[in-house]
Amino acid sequence: MSEINQHISSGRQAWQRFKNNRPAIVSAWFLSFLLFAVIAWPVILKASGSSFAQAHNPDQLSDAQFAPPDALHWFGTDLHGRDLFSRVLFGAQISLLVGVVGAAVSLVIGVLWGAVAGYVGGRVDAALMRIVDVLYSLPSIIFVIVLITTLGGLIKQSHLVQNSPALAGGLRVTLLFVGLGAVSWLTMARIVRGQVLSLRTRAFVEASRSLGGGPVRILARHIIPNILGIVITYLALTMPAIILYESFLSYLGLGVQPPMASWGTLIAEGVSQINPIRIYWWLITFPGGVLVATLLALNFLGDGLRDAWDVKGR
Repeated sequence: MSEINQHISSGRQAWQRFKNNRPAIVSAWFLSFLLFAVIAWPVILKASGSSFAQAHNPDQLSDAQFAPPDALHWFGTDLHGRDLFSRVLFGAQISLLVGVVGAAVSLVIGVLWGAVAGYVGGRVDAALMRIVDVLYSLPSIIFVIVLITTLGGLIKQSHLVQNSPALAGGLRVTLLFVGLGAVSWLTMARIVRGQVLSLRTRAFVEASRSLGGGPVRILARHIIPNILGIVITYLALTMPAIILYESFLSYLGLGVQPPMASWGTLIAEGVSQINPIRIYWWLITFPGGVLVATLLALNFLGDGLRDAWDVKGR
């Protein structure tokens, strides 16, 4: 019972420290609002009248090319007269999903890999970390580009994909998940291993081992909870990095392909319309602004969570 009460007390203290961090609270509200808008906007379009839904359909072509922001099109329109506000929100679905999947892969594989290597030690540690070193020696973005282009070329040759554009788009997004997930967990594994090496000889771990605690119980109950602050810190840094990777790959044309949209493809479309005669500023400002604001919010939120759960600060 005392252990449960201590856990509840620590959780309350962490929540209180998080509430006192103003940038983290503002970032949490911004991300909550963005997530709500991304989920609610397609529902609003389906429930609204036909004229409103047609005007804000992200794939609806119209004659209002390059219309500046106004009361109807809040972010203006693009080259094909499509509503940019809707395209930014629909593009956020892909960008945020890539970030969440990459962070989840980093959390699961990185923590397990590093914890096992650090706790078991010996030849197991050497073998696991040599694999990490080999993958780490490869330039991550180049590795992802080679992986996507190689597997993407093989997929394009498939007759099933050639007859189904929707399947081709889904497989390309899956390749994006695989490529970014393959490199997202390496730093996490190294950090977790280092922390586990410093904790496995501590008195409380030795006491649990002498009482008959197995490796799984010791890792789950004693070691991993004590590295939670470090894990949250690098997890918070991983998600915006993966979102930025996805935007960069889509900007280069290696990620999401039209008619699907992500923040990277929207920025690329805006840059392609820059010319000496006129700059359609809204095509770059709004997608780029939302991307930058999201990355900053994720970093501030991660800093707030790190400070709230910092083990050394308890």
